[in-house]
Amino acid sequence: MVALAIKNLNKSYSKGNKIFDDFNVSFDTGELIVILGPSGCGKSTLLRSIAGLEEIESGEIDMDGVNIANIDPKDRQIAMVFQNYALYPHKTVYGNLEFGLKMRKVDKETRQKRIEQVAEMLGLTPFLQRKPKALSGGQRQRVALGRALVNSPKLFLMDEPLSNLDAKLRVKMRSEIIQLHKQLDETIIYVTHDQTEAMTMADRILLLNQGEIQQFDRPEKLYHEPANLFTAEFIGSPAMNILSLPVENQQVQLLNQTFKLPFTYDKSSIYLGIRPEDVTLTSDGEQPILYTENLGNEYLIFVNYQGKEVVIRSDRDYPTNGKYDLSLNPDKLHWFDQDTQLRRSEL
Repeated sequence: MVALAIKNLNKSYSKGNKIFDDFNVSFDTGELIVILGPSGCGKSTLLRSIAGLEEIESGEIDMDGVNIANIDPKDRQIAMVFQNYALYPHKTVYGNLEFGLKMRKVDKETRQKRIEQVAEMLGLTPFLQRKPKALSGGQRQRVALGRALVNSPKLFLMDEPLSNLDAKLRVKMRSEIIQLHKQLDETIIYVTHDQTEAMTMADRILLLNQGEIQQFDRPEKLYHEPANLFTAEFIGSPAMNILSLPVENQQVQLLNQTFKLPFTYDKSSIYLGIRPEDVTLTSDGEQPILYTENLGNEYLIFVNYQGKEVVIRSDRDYPTNGKYDLSLNPDKLHWFDQDTQLRRSEL
């Protein structure tokens, strides 16, 4: 069942700067959707448009079959969690959780019941009488989440809620949001620029670039079957290696390997993509190692190939004074059209 459908959305900023042009997408009930993309791609604008914090020029935002595009933000039954916690410093945790309910004139008994339920769910019960300054960053973020939860919204929007936390706490909060989503079984739309968050949390990832959908699918599909060159280069750390190679007789040559294209192709060159873990080094070659990065559990080895930096993920180090050949796993090659930059697959 569709929880939210955006239809023919148009949105511009000043001087005719078009962000969305007849933009369409829909999200199913109970999904944790992560909107991912580079800075300026429109991900936060999309979220704010759904919430009603940004005016749209035209289009529909349908929630449970009702167009909410012209409904006041406070009446949309949507809860939003921001990057900054936006807590009232003079109020206790209980007071922060209670504020929205009071504004909606919810009776005292119901307010108390909801706050106690949410506090128990988020592990905030021991901190209800503390003020935000007495809480850690993670606890403050839980209060921000709790303030959204107590209002029993139909839809949760989260705009980079973990970006102010340190790396260790981000991992912990990531896990907590995943568990919270399982408990609630509600639709969450989550914006981030961090692809690790996207890959580990999402049921589906909506990848945007310049206001256009590049791919909308499960995380593993974006990684293993990128729809285009942008997705291939954006998803993955380090990024997929991309080489532009000449095509002769439906074949490409890379050092000592020849690869036959698994489809009919009538252009003179093609992009070959290969993940760093699908490349190995062999001795007695021509390629020098530029440098290596020791990550503890693995090595990233950077090799020069015809002026292009190629990255290899390896479980062992290699002497940097040697020269090597690259060996590509033929079952892990990705092909992209030289002109359209779209993925080409087997016939």
